[in-house]
Amino acid sequence: MRRKIVAGNWKMHGSKGLVRDLVGAISGQVGSGSLDVVIFPPAPYVSYVAKMSGGAVRLGLQNVSEHDAGAYTGEVSASMARDVGCDFVLVGHSERRQMFAETDDLVARKVEKVIASGMTAVLCVGEVESERESGEAEAVVERQVRQGLADVPTDRWGSVVVAYEPVWAIGTGKTATAEDAQAMHAAIRRVLSEMGAPANSISVLYGGSVKADNAAALFAGPDVDGGLVGGASLNAEEFLSICRCLSAGA
Repeated sequence: MRRKIVAGNWKMHGSKGLVRDLVGAISGQVGSGSLDVVIFPPAPYVSYVAKMSGGAVRLGLQNVSEHDAGAYTGEVSASMARDVGCDFVLVGHSERRQMFAETDDLVARKVEKVIASGMTAVLCVGEVESERESGEAEAVVERQVRQGLADVPTDRWGSVVVAYEPVWAIGTGKTATAEDAQAMHAAIRRVLSEMGAPANSISVLYGGSVKADNAAALFAGPDVDGGLVGGASLNAEEFLSICRCLSAGA
């Protein structure tokens, strides 16, 4: 069975106080065997989140280098992320693609490093608003999936999660309809199958202004296995409500 996942991407938000209050509030209320709750804090707080959660949540890093080691000041390697207890890494988030000029080829190299280090790569894909309006959304997402996962070994598909985040819905308050989200998730699963992946075993998440009041409808799609949550993951009750929406349908 595909895993149900709710992941919180804190982006560049955080403090020891936030970790203490937020993780402390959620750690006693998550940990169901049917749901993986993953937190992606800024890198300096990974170990503190681990300490505060007591193993109730799984840990992820928001980005890694395509290099293993060396003179790359400011970079963090996949092996380092694994060494401090991370199980997941976000790769190819739209903010990395747009602000840091990450290409599909670079994303593929990072996916390879994450998987080789024994972690799960969460490949982020999604179209901008102009691409959706021009009817190119599915083609854009298909290209990102095919190129981003081109080098996944045939026996390592279990180390892949795909997160569909329409760029126009990230941090804007706009959200894809449940029907649109399901349609794109089904298209992603079709592409995975064409690539030779066990598509029905790979979790595909929705991201883009996921909130407690729309999560249940979004998660109702048969190909939607959970959510990659941004701003709402910084509010304990809101995040827990989103988790409950997925647990109820699991």
